[in-house]
Amino acid sequence: MKKISVIIPMYYEEEVANECYSRLTKVMSELAEYTYELIFVDDGSRDKTLTILEDIAKSDDKVKIISFARNFGHQCAVSAGLYHVTGDAAVIIDADLQDPPEIIPEMIKLWEEGNDIVYAKRRSRKGISFLLKLAYKVFYRILYFLSEVDIPLDTGDFRLVGKNVIDVVNSMPEHNKFFRGLFAWTGFKQIPFEYDRDARFAGTTKYPLRKLIKLALDGIIGFSSKPLKVVGQFGIVTIIISIIILLYSLISFFMYRDTITVGWTSLMVAITFFSGVQLLSLWIMSEYIARIYDESKQRPPYIISKKINI
Repeated sequence: MKKISVIIPMYYEEEVANECYSRLTKVMSELAEYTYELIFVDDGSRDKTLTILEDIAKSDDKVKIISFARNFGHQCAVSAGLYHVTGDAAVIIDADLQDPPEIIPEMIKLWEEGNDIVYAKRRSRKGISFLLKLAYKVFYRILYFLSEVDIPLDTGDFRLVGKNVIDVVNSMPEHNKFFRGLFAWTGFKQIPFEYDRDARFAGTTKYPLRKLIKLALDGIIGFSSKPLKVVGQFGIVTIIISIIILLYSLISFFMYRDTITVGWTSLMVAITFFSGVQLLSLWIMSEYIARIYDESKQRPPYIISKKINI
């Protein structure tokens, strides 16, 4: 009998923990031809999330818990879950129930048809503002344009992956993992499954703008060298512009010797433009250098303080 592992990262989810467990258990227990395990990864929550999970695990040995010593981030929680799966395939799903567990059986069917990765693609999003929807769309399209890997548009971490894919991803030593890109990079047979994303069952999002920007940078820096190439292209463009400004200044000097404003304006434009380009270039390069430095330290991506039923 095949086994399906379900990985659920959790961070301050005391309001949804019981409902998440109930809905996942109902869905998975109805799959008579499969056995299953639920791997809850507590990402350093300081509320009652871990206590609730521990109470659940006492009465259900299919529930496995990994608890971090502190908050290490969503992608680290997914990574820990993938390292501890014992199933033939794993489903990654958030605890907030925006991604409905009820579609997992359909994803399993697609996996059984020979697809190594079944990624959930959002047709619509409920419970978020128009501006946030627009920000997500812009992010995915910028990532798609910059990436050297075909990362599917409008997809999150909600997906089913086979054990062969998990083994490959687990073998990757990099620290700042962006799983949407890593799964696409593996090149295994992949198929989308479209669905409508619900609003959160309870609580508030644990992905503020700061974390979304970091996730975006992880995706862009991890799967594209185009920003570095753009720096070089900026250099060529600025040289051309500087030559134009030089010619303009010389012509203005000989034609309007008494007009100081022309030279002053061109000088200010040149200084501000080149300063902006230099600072932008330094920022782009510093992001890549920071990631190299982070990888060179070879610290563990997360620290586990407790395991239950594992």
